[in-house]
Amino acid sequence: MFHSLDVSNTGLVAQRQRMNTIAGNIANINTTRDSKGQPSPFQRQIVLFQAESGTDGSQDGKQVAGVGVHVKVQTDPEAKTRKVPDAEHPDAVDGFVSYPDINLNEEFVNALEASRAYEANVAAIEASKAMMTQALRILT
Repeated sequence: MFHSLDVSNTGLVAQRQRMNTIAGNIANINTTRDSKGQPSPFQRQIVLFQAESGTDGSQDGKQVAGVGVHVKVQTDPEAKTRKVPDAEHPDAVDGFVSYPDINLNEEFVNALEASRAYEANVAAIEASKAMMTQALRILT
């Protein structure tokens, strides 16, 4: 029963990380320099989820440690740049400035999806708590 809480908890953390990554993408939609100050457009970040499952070493293979979701943030391998004509910009090359090609609508949809997944994990935690409470009532 407690494992369901662990799984839902890692789901909450994963979706929070996803929201933070999406917020970072939106915040850097017009960033033309890297963290060192060199002209290089921001690279869109994506979050990858992987199921974590571990065993306690017993012969029945009961899952006890490391259950849930593992999160990995990486640069989008399909990230592109968009060239905007602006000869006056300090980062212009041949009269064009390279900006990250981040689709604001796609980021908002991803944020909405992450928000709904977060809500689903909260609902799962509430359901687990209700089942635990009912089990304790039955036992007493």
